[in-house]
Amino acid sequence: MSIALPVVGSQRPAAVNAPPPAPAEARPNGALYDSHGRRIRDLRLSVTDRCNYRCVYCMDPDFRYMPKQELLSLGEYLTVARVAAGLGIRKLRITGGEPTLYPQLGELIEGLGRLAFADLAMTTNGSRLDRMPLDRWREDGLGRITLSLDSLRPDRVARMTRTRATPATVVHAIYLAREAGFDPIKVNAVLMRGFNEDEIADFADFAREHAVNVRLIEFMPLDSSRSWNRSIVVTADEMLREIGRRHELVPLDGADSSSTSLNFAFADGAAGSIGIIASVTRPFCGACSRLRVTADGKVRACLFSRTEWDLRPLLRAGASDEEIAQFLGDATWTKQAGHGISSADFVQPERTMSAIGG
Repeated sequence: MSIALPVVGSQRPAAVNAPPPAPAEARPNGALYDSHGRRIRDLRLSVTDRCNYRCVYCMDPDFRYMPKQELLSLGEYLTVARVAAGLGIRKLRITGGEPTLYPQLGELIEGLGRLAFADLAMTTNGSRLDRMPLDRWREDGLGRITLSLDSLRPDRVARMTRTRATPATVVHAIYLAREAGFDPIKVNAVLMRGFNEDEIADFADFAREHAVNVRLIEFMPLDSSRSWNRSIVVTADEMLREIGRRHELVPLDGADSSSTSLNFAFADGAAGSIGIIASVTRPFCGACSRLRVTADGKVRACLFSRTEWDLRPLLRAGASDEEIAQFLGDATWTKQAGHGISSADFVQPERTMSAIGG
């Protein structure tokens, strides 16, 4: 939808792909709400669509990146974050692509650290952490790091990432992150039938051995090959059943009601924990508190949105904070009630996870 924007000075664009105006009650007390009454407190900010892996559940080998000039600048990312903080966003996660490929990542973290976020985190594949200033990032305000590891077997990691990566890369990244003071450390694993479903209990062993929170993720329809189908999905029930054959789990108390994961500790008191992200079979849409901004400035109210709103023209025209806040409020109001994966008319988003931001 294109609508006219208010003209303030001669540099404002006449029209952009903007959300329809939300009613006045969309931002009570200056906070972000959607039309279903959910308050939005979390922002996923993608800083690049580039990645040094080509994971089979995400990118085809010949995946084409966006032209660099279409990506936001450091100042534009920080502007979005500053306005979002003023709208009550309390958690910000830096995503990609692979965010450590973003050349101004240190400056971004420093700038974000000055804002009023209660939780500043980053998701990375860990392959480049050995050349990153982790101590400096920690001092600048980055509080948590989540790593990605989809198999504990070297041949499978190479197969899934289409690289020479190995599990040892992530084990070393865990050591480096812990040494720099990051806590807790999470490790994400996407489970796919025919690839790694026989490693479910082994991932629980990994969590205990390395005292990390391993999060097992149901395969979602966000792959560029568009080959997703429900038969490949390893369900939460199956994950819990397989782990239960080796370790007794107990639900963790005091979990965040908007958490994306079902969280468990080991009944015998061992270190580490398990999180299960069951977006397909146990969707948490009703408590979703998230908003996403892609590396090229598109606002997505839902990970599975087929509509996105282009904030970049407004940013590049020198819009005021209030205009940007209004845009974010309007976009948030359009957030759908749920992703609809189980519905007969579900259509996979055009963008892959790497282009959306995890």
